[in-house]
Amino acid sequence: MIGRTIFDHADELALHIPTTCSRQGNCHECIVEVEEGMDMLNSPTTAEGFLRENFRLACQATVVDDSATVRFSPLRQKPRILSASREQATEFDPVVTRSGDTVCYDGEAIDTYRGHIFGLAIDLGTTTVVIALMDLETGKTVSVSALENPQRFGGSDVMHRISYDRTEHQGELQRTIVKAINQEIIDMAKRLAFKRQEIYEIVLVGNSTMRDMIFKLNVQPIGVRPYRSTIEVEFEEGKRTTTALTEQARSLGLIANKHAVVYGLPLVSGHVGADTAADLLAIDIEARDELFMLVDVGTNTEVVIGQGNRLMCASCPAGPAFEGGLVKYGMRGGEGAIESAAWVDDRWQCGVIGDVPARGICGSGFVDMLADLRRRDAMTPKGVFENKQYELQIVPEQGITLSREDASNLAQAKAASYCGQYIVMRTFGINPSDIDTLYLAGGFANYLDVEHAIEIGFLAPVPVERVDKVGNAAVHGAMEALMSRRKRQMIESRLADIEHIELETTPDFFEVFVEACQFKPMPQNLI
Repeated sequence: MIGRTIFDHADELALHIPTTCSRQGNCHECIVEVEEGMDMLNSPTTAEGFLRENFRLACQATVVDDSATVRFSPLRQKPRILSASREQATEFDPVVTRSGDTVCYDGEAIDTYRGHIFGLAIDLGTTTVVIALMDLETGKTVSVSALENPQRFGGSDVMHRISYDRTEHQGELQRTIVKAINQEIIDMAKRLAFKRQEIYEIVLVGNSTMRDMIFKLNVQPIGVRPYRSTIEVEFEEGKRTTTALTEQARSLGLIANKHAVVYGLPLVSGHVGADTAADLLAIDIEARDELFMLVDVGTNTEVVIGQGNRLMCASCPAGPAFEGGLVKYGMRGGEGAIESAAWVDDRWQCGVIGDVPARGICGSGFVDMLADLRRRDAMTPKGVFENKQYELQIVPEQGITLSREDASNLAQAKAASYCGQYIVMRTFGINPSDIDTLYLAGGFANYLDVEHAIEIGFLAPVPVERVDKVGNAAVHGAMEALMSRRKRQMIESRLADIEHIELETTPDFFEVFVEACQFKPMPQNLI
């Protein structure tokens, strides 16, 4: 309706959009992505000067023409998270303790007991943020929640966000994610009937950019060669004893007890950040004697291979194609997303999350479709559809398609993951069959059909029975660090000598990447 804002229409749809400024355009919390009908809205206002492309503030975007449909979605949606989470950490030695009615941080009195002693373990992903509330007196998990990272208006990957943070809007991304986390804390406290002042420590993990950004550090060096965090450079120069970070929660803007501390797990190297350090805690690296490979699949995929005291890693800028970006009908794993697919009786049979009409396709659905197309020779290894069709109908009644351009973007995203695994294995001196356990981390990886992923070259051809899906490993590792000071010290020490490979400096990287863009299995023999 002409003259009404997107916020007004969201109210009618009972769609929750956050705001703390009474819709005055000051809090910058009500960001929405306009998916269709941008021309039907007024020009961006001064308050929206920090936004680009098709992002608007719901309170400022007013309908000026109702001759066409306006489709929008809030950035703070609730994605599907793995229902299974660790009920309790494996080791109990928290930094925050209680002595009678006194709450202590590392032995120093900081507060009088209020009824609970809580901590938060947060995995700050490029696309999704997962938050676990833990009882620091029992070691048990109280609640786990997730939200889409609202920083998406600054770009779908870390390089674009680094560029955004170089503009006159520097700091906007940090404030945006802090407000989103604070709102989750408020909602959690209300739902579970506790006070935010009962949160005494926050352990935070994320890739190098995400972690450093929330700590208000300059992330520009991470965006240019040699892709090193300022903290990593200081560590290499002997100015720091660790790349882990410790800061007061209130100095970062996070709401908790006034004495609450935020601990950021150490970085691994380059773009391989604190989330990978947490992954290694989650798989209990101390107990790993076998040859293992860890692949954390996401917008930025990390690969780690280890055996004994030797560790080697690489970061693969996969991009958002398998997480809802760059593909016309791509979406995150949530209600309405096609998560599985097979060609049956001359049509696609699709499994849809939530058992509702399909709205789009998420990563695991794309992997199934691509593998099915290859098995039937309905698509060449180079992604050309049979009869040279440009577009395939997936769900005709919903208008959902898969185009040649979509396949190309998915091929390039897959190629990044392929290159990381291929080059690290080859450099380590092993073949896929040598790997005793392949750990797959991340929500997307948890829903992958492993055989299909191997068939299209998304995963190395490790025997399927050796693949272990470890789910939300980053948040699980953060939980372990929250509950054990010894494990913090151990992982800081263990990462000091890790070998880091910069994929693009590998002499034959371009040749490997071109080969990896084809939808076919990775070779069994690399050495």
